Amino acid sequence: MSVRKDIKLLLTENETTITFVAKEMTRISGHNYTRSNLSQKLSRKTLKYEEAKLIGQILGYDLKFVRTKPYV
Repeated sequence: MSVRKDIKLLLTENETTITFVAKEMTRISGHNYTRSNLSQKLSRKTLKYEEAKLIGQILGYDLKFVRTKPYV
């Protein structure tokens, strides 16, 4: 699954919109986020890790790395 699909799924599950998330990202980070530029970042796959973490925080999730196989 892509980050775009994952985030859209989380938005649906949390009954919220990308507009709400963009406004919260602006409020928390101080950077200007709009529905349009956030949608473009998701479509172009240019969303930064820090932005993904912030979206997770707004929606009530933590992003973390989970080991799926033994250390090589």
